[in-house]
Amino acid sequence: MAAEVASGAAPEVQAEAEKQPHRLERKWTFWYDNQSKPKQGAAWGSSIRKAYTFDTVEEFWCLCDQIFVPSKLSGTADFHLFKAGVEPKWEDPECANGGKWTVNCSRRSNMDTLWLETLMAMIGEQFDEADEICGVVASVRPRQDKISLWTKTAANEAVQMSIGRKWKEILGIDDKMFYSFHEDSKKERSTKSRYSV
Repeated sequence: MAAEVASGAAPEVQAEAEKQPHRLERKWTFWYDNQSKPKQGAAWGSSIRKAYTFDTVEEFWCLCDQIFVPSKLSGTADFHLFKAGVEPKWEDPECANGGKWTVNCSRRSNMDTLWLETLMAMIGEQFDEADEICGVVASVRPRQDKISLWTKTAANEAVQMSIGRKWKEILGIDDKMFYSFHEDSKKERSTKSRYSV
């Protein structure tokens, strides 16, 4: 009799479990920055807008499939996905001592694929040093689109190299990737690369 009750309850429990959202390890926030028409005298970063914070797989797919697709951006604009509570700015305490790995994209369709693969790797915690990752930026520009993976501790070369190798593997690219320190970028217009994979 107990076996009949248990087996009868199993489909209901399974159906209820399937209705539950699939929670992520942490919350993430999408940001949008339209730099096409900056206001004269506006401070850098004043056009960045928080768009949506999510913490489930279901929310992620709704947002990615419908809204946050880099090929839909026009002009000079950025999409950002950062850990909730971290602003996509050098001045944010989580980013202040960090840097970024950058991949150049020649075609927007390619950019969409690289962007999506990066997002899935981040929210799926595929990086061994997941706590070191701040977020990712997709930048659409007239001459060269790019995706940049921001990290926390630029001076830790071993960790940065590990992240760079893993990201390159996730993206399945052969081209060389370069890492630059935010500190260098603040000082110079053309930033030198510190690491490469």
